[in-house]
Amino acid sequence: MIKLDGISLTVEDVVRVAINNEKVELSESGKENVIRSRKNLEKLVSSGKTIYGINTGFGNLMDIKIHDEDLLKLQENLIRSHSSGVGDPLPIEEVRAMMLIRANSLVKGFSGVTLDLIDSILAFLNTGITPVVPRYGSVGASGDLAPLAHIALCIMGESNVYYKGERMGTEKAMKITGIKPHTFREKEGVAFINGTSSISGLLALSIHDSRRVLNASLAASSISLQALKGTDKAFTEWVIATRSHNGQSAVASSMRKLLSGYVGNAARVQDAYSLRCIPQVYGAVLDTINYAEKVLTTEINSVTDNPILNEEEAVSAGNFHGEPVALVADFLAIAMTDLGNMMERRIFRLTTSYLSGLPPFLTKESGLNSGFMIPQYTAAALCNMNKVLSHPASSDTIPTSADQEDHVSMGMNGSLKLRDVIKNVRYIAAIEMLTACQAIDFSVSNISAMAKKLISMIRKHVSHAEVDRPHGPDIERINALIQTEEFLSMLAKIMT
Repeated sequence: MIKLDGISLTVEDVVRVAINNEKVELSESGKENVIRSRKNLEKLVSSGKTIYGINTGFGNLMDIKIHDEDLLKLQENLIRSHSSGVGDPLPIEEVRAMMLIRANSLVKGFSGVTLDLIDSILAFLNTGITPVVPRYGSVGASGDLAPLAHIALCIMGESNVYYKGERMGTEKAMKITGIKPHTFREKEGVAFINGTSSISGLLALSIHDSRRVLNASLAASSISLQALKGTDKAFTEWVIATRSHNGQSAVASSMRKLLSGYVGNAARVQDAYSLRCIPQVYGAVLDTINYAEKVLTTEINSVTDNPILNEEEAVSAGNFHGEPVALVADFLAIAMTDLGNMMERRIFRLTTSYLSGLPPFLTKESGLNSGFMIPQYTAAALCNMNKVLSHPASSDTIPTSADQEDHVSMGMNGSLKLRDVIKNVRYIAAIEMLTACQAIDFSVSNISAMAKKLISMIRKHVSHAEVDRPHGPDIERINALIQTEEFLSMLAKIMT
């Protein structure tokens, strides 16, 4: 059970709820925060003060005063008008991550929402009702307006949701589960949609996936090095310690464990960079993942709506701006792209006989057989796509709301393309495993015990290719394998 208190949510908590469907409840401190904040809001409203988003219009319409009798209608209109996203629906786990993070931000006690709203969000999560949220529409300031509005629309009882594998009207799902539509009260609409929870939800899942892909990539690299009869001297502990980056040290330690028992090529003075520099490159990727998690952990335990209030005042500020997580999403995409770049270089080396000393394209009768020529093409195509996707979304800004919102983060697009980059890198890792296992079969290397375990597991799903056959299904099978708990738990025992 995950207890929301606004201060202690972790990336792994997000994963447990979004993917593993763990239940969520409001902590006692979180409940007290919400009640206190709502009382503060009601006091401010009753004072007759003009407060943005409560008794004014939104964005460039901020100077238009709203009559008291229309305050609830104002929130409903906001949610309906901002539900303007387009494109294919986001995956269920991504929407669940967004909802959890939004709830955690609101329970910090500076947003003025009611307990009923928090209860509604948690009821959706705990019963497995997931709003249908279109992929595109957020510019990452002021908040992820469009995607969060689509969620809020469903909480109101409108639009469509997924429930038990079926897409249906929200009203039907609520009738089945007994959940009542929520009436958004003063400020609740703007509090819900003004936030970075969409950027952050996708980024949380990407950080989790990046760690898994990095581990799989390390495993693949260790098999490739042995197939190419490389030397392990570059991973010597005292040598690595002369450059004190944490990631480099951790990756080198993992490589030493992966290669334990391997008899390296003592005659080789040094290997190509794609083998020798694994700790330096992969270590930088690990440091980037860790940095991204640090920034995101701060973000998902922060207030990100507007205005922000206490017992004395409501202040229009800029916590909804997605720049902190937008930059991190772009940074991580660049790091993961380069991870794929290094893997592709080893795939090329494995399939190129003058570099590897192995049969051309890893097949006995090359010419009659093309062997593993085209898997390298596929890896190259994926690398190229990742390079396109690595252009930073956050380097662009297009003003919105009649120039009132004149600088935006584009962070949601950064998080969206990061998800695609990671999927592509996972495929590249699968291709390296495919080619490395084939190469080992032609190598006389005395390989490590861990390599034997990895290859044995892979060979249960993909056999040695004596003659040409379609490699696409083999790549898909390995891609599926490296996402299984059995495979990942085996790697987790040696990764630091």
